[in-house]
Amino acid sequence: MKRRDLLKAALAIPFLPGLLSGAPAVARAAARLPARFRSRARPGEPGWPSAADWDRLKHDVGGRLLKLESPFAGCGATPASAACDEALKHLDNPFYLGDQPALTQTSGWVDAWTSRPSAYAVAAESTADVAAAVNFAREHHLRLVVKGGGHSYQGTSDAPDSLLVWTRHMNQVSLHDAFVAQGCAGAQAPQPAATIGAGAMWIDAYDAVTTRGGRYVQGGGCTTVGVAGLVQSGGFGSFSKHYGMAAAGLLEAEVVTADGQVRIANACTNPELFWGLKGGGGGSLGVVTRLTLRTRELPEFFGGVFGSIKASSDAAYRALIARLIDFYQGALFNSHWGEQIGFGADNTVRISMVFQGLSQAQAAQVWAPLLDWVAAHSEYELVKPIRMLALPARHFWDAEFFRQHMPGLMVDDDRPGAPRNHVLWAGDQGQVGWFIHGYKSAWLPASLLQKARQARLADALFACTRHWDVGLHFNKGLAGAPEAELAAARDTATNPQVLDAFALAIIAGDGPPAFPGMPGPKPDLARARDRAAAMGEAFAALRRAAPGAGSYVSESDYFERDWQRAFWGANYRRLAAVKRRCDPDGLFFVHHGVGSEAWSADGFSRLNGDRG
Repeated sequence: MKRRDLLKAALAIPFLPGLLSGAPAVARAAARLPARFRSRARPGEPGWPSAADWDRLKHDVGGRLLKLESPFAGCGATPASAACDEALKHLDNPFYLGDQPALTQTSGWVDAWTSRPSAYAVAAESTADVAAAVNFAREHHLRLVVKGGGHSYQGTSDAPDSLLVWTRHMNQVSLHDAFVAQGCAGAQAPQPAATIGAGAMWIDAYDAVTTRGGRYVQGGGCTTVGVAGLVQSGGFGSFSKHYGMAAAGLLEAEVVTADGQVRIANACTNPELFWGLKGGGGGSLGVVTRLTLRTRELPEFFGGVFGSIKASSDAAYRALIARLIDFYQGALFNSHWGEQIGFGADNTVRISMVFQGLSQAQAAQVWAPLLDWVAAHSEYELVKPIRMLALPARHFWDAEFFRQHMPGLMVDDDRPGAPRNHVLWAGDQGQVGWFIHGYKSAWLPASLLQKARQARLADALFACTRHWDVGLHFNKGLAGAPEAELAAARDTATNPQVLDAFALAIIAGDGPPAFPGMPGPKPDLARARDRAAAMGEAFAALRRAAPGAGSYVSESDYFERDWQRAFWGANYRRLAAVKRRCDPDGLFFVHHGVGSEAWSADGFSRLNGDRG
């Protein structure tokens, strides 16, 4: 069958309403696709590439084909291998983990997945390397995986028996004073922008754009998250309440599609693919090799407010929750404020907020009424005094500035010769290598902040904390953002619920790293399951205030059943059409990614399909 006829046949598949409620409709549609690509090859099976085939790929990518083995594989030897010792030494260093093609930032999720390396990796340094890997995977019916930052909680950054496209070395950042997307001359005004390689982390982008360039690019809050993956998933940063989603700032992308072609996607060239890349989820539509994002003027100050308040009784805690909701609605529900307030099961509220465009004195004035109220009530204790700080915005990701003036807030990559700008927020270190026990999220509608509904929200949060902690991430809901940013977000594939959400509620729990082969105690799976069940009870209590709430694809439950609706809502129908056009055979597969309902859970076999 010619490719043009194949595309026509794929586009003719009726997109049934039942698709949004589960896999059967898609499975039936998949069964009507050509039989030549129904199952992917595994090592030792007929169809797995020969040694000569792998040698040819190695030649095509300039020798940058790696046969992968976890550094923990050598921990069982006596004495342990040098690779094992090195891995154990740097287990708390996310930059080390990111530099290992056989490792991921998350070590696994109980009863869901475990970090296990791909069989081979192409350590891509160019778009041509990526295209060679994509062509090889398509021609040999291989399971293909893409990894930049390797931060996926869902386990999409590696897979056993697969070929990995590893973009870590494609990390260049260049700035433009007047960028116009290809094919958009005369239709798009020139604007400042930054072009960023797919393997760059956000600390690389912030260092180039803000610390050295004096401008702002909307990206992620965690410095080691990959740029490309975050943008494709929508992307929220500390200041998204003012600057919107990262995906909404995308001006152009270079992407290798399933046919091995290198395409430019922007508002004027391949506009549907461009739309799908803006929040449609990483790894489903192609391999992004570079992105160009708009940059903005910096405010004078960025800053933060931190501290903890403990209530002496359940009744006082319920009153504190209610007071904080009212305070947020009246004082913080605007584009100046982002990040989170956590409500603990120990009757403690933990404040970790950031602000932009305010001085430290102005921020203190905003918080004064709440702090006066707390001070006037003896049933509350400041277990961590409320601290406020503001700094020139250009220094917010300036590693040297923090080393000199605010030691301890950022953690260095401690390896000899590591780039001096490679630092991590100290508060994010608990996620390095973590083994997830449970993770749930829901967008909370702004209507819950109305005076008449605040009690319902307070009751739900209090009931939630009787089972587990819950955090409200205000920067991950766009209600309260400027209209221009809301309009830009409407033109992304992200679930439209984000536009009217004042926060993303997150309930999560984890244990220490548990990479296969690591020495020491193994995860206590019974305890992990009990903890996951408690999180489920907490989430059920919270959902009573927001039934039908959607979820953010990058920070969501691995076991979400209604994921198409939760992640993309009404946009899923259009996303699936983009998928059929640019990847009709389903070469690109990720867990709960667009079109994944046509495949088995491991991504190796089409549902109801015969081996092709």
